[in-house]
Amino acid sequence: MEERTPLLHYRLATSFAPNPGDVSEGTRLQSAKDAPRSASPKLGVMFGVVIPTLLSMFSVVLFLRIGFVVGQAGLYQSITMFVVAYFIITMTVLSICAISTNGALEAGGAYYMISRALGPEFGGSIGIMFFLANVCGCALYILGLVEAIMFTFGVPEESTAAFTGFHQMLPSGYWWCLFYGTILLFLCFVVCLVGAHIYAKATFIIFIIVLTVLASVFTSFFIMGPTVVILPEASLSNSTSRRTANYTGLWLSTLKGNLFSNYTVDYTTGGVMNFARVFAVLFNGCTGIMAGSNMSGDLKNPSYSIPRGTLAAVLTTFIVYNLLSLLAAGSCDCYLLQRDYSFLGDINVWPPMVTVGIYSSTMSAAMSNLIGASRILYALAKDNLL
Repeated sequence: MEERTPLLHYRLATSFAPNPGDVSEGTRLQSAKDAPRSASPKLGVMFGVVIPTLLSMFSVVLFLRIGFVVGQAGLYQSITMFVVAYFIITMTVLSICAISTNGALEAGGAYYMISRALGPEFGGSIGIMFFLANVCGCALYILGLVEAIMFTFGVPEESTAAFTGFHQMLPSGYWWCLFYGTILLFLCFVVCLVGAHIYAKATFIIFIIVLTVLASVFTSFFIMGPTVVILPEASLSNSTSRRTANYTGLWLSTLKGNLFSNYTVDYTTGGVMNFARVFAVLFNGCTGIMAGSNMSGDLKNPSYSIPRGTLAAVLTTFIVYNLLSLLAAGSCDCYLLQRDYSFLGDINVWPPMVTVGIYSSTMSAAMSNLIGASRILYALAKDNLL
């Protein structure tokens, strides 16, 4: 069996031996079918799997919710949550590795692997679920991007300040946010229509930007001195709420104060947090592991690239998330972590740097999910399951 030979053949003609006179014709047709495939540009491990997976996992949670997780659950429970979440996704990744190295891989990602291993009945039902999951994941990242844009450029809905800033010019409100999200989603749709190769080239630039932002974030924890952070007005529930919080720098006393959980009311939803709710938010940051598998039709050697690239991305994100949680717990007051989702920008050596990282990573993750959804939809239609 060749590497390109699928585990299950769905065409009835393949179950019969060809006539001797048809061999040359079949060979000619197969060569013609494979010619465009070999001539088209293909992606390797780094550009095709590692970078898309990293950018899908480094998105909303990394820049906007890591403080929320540590501030509510404490460092001990935060690390426990990451261990549980990564145990779950590691089992999924190992299953992907087993299937991807067991036969041919073409366009369709996880759906193609499952349908060729377990049959079209399982593959079709799971493929539709994966399609919906990618669509919902794209919506998640778009909403996170809109939230970040409105935080910086939006006019506060209930602002008591006479002057909000010259850069705060975008109208706020539910329908305005829906309009902004629609525009961003349309941009992702255009990239999806152009092709995955344009996206792969763009992700390298985005990846460099995200690496630069992460470097500035980690560096800021060590070079920034103690400072008082003015909390965003949206987090002030009433006039008696504290309007400032402390960034102490790396101090042992600050770390001790953030070791245990301190569940309180979330200022964006108004609900009382608990372990399950915080874990639900955190687990969104551990998703995105299918970004590399969804690019299976654009990889040079999918059976080689998907296992190694996905495992490398998962290990990298696990280390980064835990290091960032440790540094946040050891340098930021618990009240700051709970009341300022964008605290990484407030304590950064150059605050706009984090904003650029949020915009880049969330937009890239949204495009990756939308491309994955289109690949699955194409594979489902190709197998006449839609």
